[in-house]
Amino acid sequence: MSSVLEVRDLSVSFRTEDGSLSAVDRVSLEVGASEVLAIVGESGCGKSVTAMSLAGLLPRSARVDGSVRLDGVELIGADKRTLRSIRGREIAYIFQEPMTSLNPVFTVGSQIGEVLRTHLGASRQAARARSIELLKLVGIPSAERRVDDYPHQLSGGMRQRVMIAMAVACDPKVLIADEPTTALDVTIQAGILDVLRGLRERLGTSIVLITHDLGVVADLADRVAVMYAGRVVETAEVHELFAHPQHPYTTGLLGASPAAGRHADTHRLDEIPGLVPTLSVQPDACTFADRCGQAVDTCTTSQPQLTRSDHGLACWNPVGVS
Repeated sequence: MSSVLEVRDLSVSFRTEDGSLSAVDRVSLEVGASEVLAIVGESGCGKSVTAMSLAGLLPRSARVDGSVRLDGVELIGADKRTLRSIRGREIAYIFQEPMTSLNPVFTVGSQIGEVLRTHLGASRQAARARSIELLKLVGIPSAERRVDDYPHQLSGGMRQRVMIAMAVACDPKVLIADEPTTALDVTIQAGILDVLRGLRERLGTSIVLITHDLGVVADLADRVAVMYAGRVVETAEVHELFAHPQHPYTTGLLGASPAAGRHADTHRLDEIPGLVPTLSVQPDACTFADRCGQAVDTCTTSQPQLTRSDHGLACWNPVGVS
């Protein structure tokens, strides 16, 4: 499968009053055509920073190194005009909180239409007609009426569907969905996942799904990349990862997730002790070693490299390997 999006050795650090802060360390990823890649991990692992860096959406305090290629076009170091032409047109985002992402003083139709007018040069009349089509595409009933609603007049699930409609307005090659189901109840969440699945099937859109919800990953993703402290520590096809996790952090995430029957009555959720570290410099060691029950001496003195295989792993003492 050819790669639509190719990330190589992506590193991101931020200048702060207390010095440099490392957020992403030499991350490499690939997303194929019509593929859904899920990036999972705890809060603070660098998932959203990785996603925002793909289209140059980080603040000026960020330093970004490495390579991000969209259909062979290098985005790291690209000028502002090039990035503006790509954002929304070639690569689009669905942010996790639509109420803060949508402008409260404009109707949802005008906000979707702005994307169409900016990137496709559509007239106001054509943009309105296409906005109604997009609202129908994402499952909003009475789209002809809802197109004139303001964000506060819609439910949380409806607002998220509007965000999806804006994101796919120009048929982007890659859709970045950053926690698209956060704060939504289970039935609304299922509807949003159905919309994303339908878009992939009908439009052939490649999707990068940022989440900490492993249930969402199992339902939608084709492949999974597990991040910890700014590094990818394991990557595999979704069924392989769930059936045969090899990194202790991955097994910890799976153990901390509720499962039918396993956590009923007296069974407590497993937990991973400690917190994700805040790093000024990435160490030449495994960053999970302090929280890992399987750590050996090598883990604290040398950094494991992610293996290049269908089931990639960065670990000196994998689970289930004697």
